[in-house]
Amino acid sequence: MEKTLRIAVADDEPEMLQFLEMALTSLGHEVVVQARNGHALIEECRTTHPDLIIADITMPGIDGLDAVSQIQGTGLIPVIVVSAHHDPEFIQRAIQNHVLAYLVKPIKKKDLEPAISLVVQRFKEFETLRQEADDLRQTLEDRKLIERAKGILMKLAGIDEPDAFKRLQLLSSQKNQKMAEIAQSIITANEAFGDS
Repeated sequence: MEKTLRIAVADDEPEMLQFLEMALTSLGHEVVVQARNGHALIEECRTTHPDLIIADITMPGIDGLDAVSQIQGTGLIPVIVVSAHHDPEFIQRAIQNHVLAYLVKPIKKKDLEPAISLVVQRFKEFETLRQEADDLRQTLEDRKLIERAKGILMKLAGIDEPDAFKRLQLLSSQKNQKMAEIAQSIITANEAFGDS
């Protein structure tokens, strides 16, 4: 059994909300939001920060996909959308809004459990990949700073590249700072003295 999830549900049909509440609770999850339209879903998700959203697409006012899009703008949350229609336009919009599962009504309790497991696992994988991409971007930015700082040291101190790198390492160790931070300090100081 996976961990208990705090789930937001949205549907304009009271019977569907009731079904979702009962089914999700019996699966060991907690329903923290029951919204009857997209606007209510957005407002309640801002304060409850659910682990998962299950939303009907067709609702009055703001539809489920637009609501999810606005919620995702403040931080990604795994989403399952539900629809009475197998509509290609809805599917395309769901893909664009990073929806991880699309269930067609009528749904049953046995449909929910595998969908939730799959969505939670895919979302974890997505978050891991996103973090790895962020780390790689940061490593590349750090590398660029270090290369620029080495060039400045080579020019100003008249030393070769290995010695410039050793100096950066030594400064990093002495000051207990990352090499990229030392490199940024050298670049900033060099710019302050009017040498770009």
